[in-house]
Amino acid sequence: MRVVAGNFKGRQLKAVPGVTTRPTTDKVKEAIFNMVGPYFEGGTALDLFAGSGGLGIEALSRGIGHCIFVDREAKAIQTIHKNLELCRAEKLSEVYRNDAERALKPIVKREVQFSLIFLDPPYKQQKLKALINTIGDNNLLHKEGYIVTEHGSDVKLDMEIGQFVQCKHETYGMSSITIYRLKNFEEEE
Repeated sequence: MRVVAGNFKGRQLKAVPGVTTRPTTDKVKEAIFNMVGPYFEGGTALDLFAGSGGLGIEALSRGIGHCIFVDREAKAIQTIHKNLELCRAEKLSEVYRNDAERALKPIVKREVQFSLIFLDPPYKQQKLKALINTIGDNNLLHKEGYIVTEHGSDVKLDMEIGQFVQCKHETYGMSSITIYRLKNFEEEE
């Protein structure tokens, strides 16, 4: 597992020890950023089921200005800190050990809006629709932002969830990527 592109390109990232975390492959990571970027000029990202922090670190490498990492597992939090150190990206990030739903409450109070939100929950515990609705209800996505979900290829997400519409969907083996934007967002020609 490595950083695919940007300022930290080629840096090897540590995986979370054990089998409870499923890292996003480099191929899928590259595909995600080709769909939403590939590069950014600032903005804030939220990596809500961060695992090793690979998606958020890739976003930082590609120009996102700040990333909040959240995971409930202690081993994941330790791994995120190690990977941020390897990339010298500690000052560009915040790391919290918390459950996803509980983590959103203080974020809502801070009135942060995100350019990118990564939702990659454990496949057997899909909570994507409820989380996307919470994001919408609390105005957490910037008007030009993306919600990037990674889920099992057997999971079919709705074309519309709350105020968001699916703009891209791809399947890579057992994993699928579904990306949402605000319904009223219109890309400039």
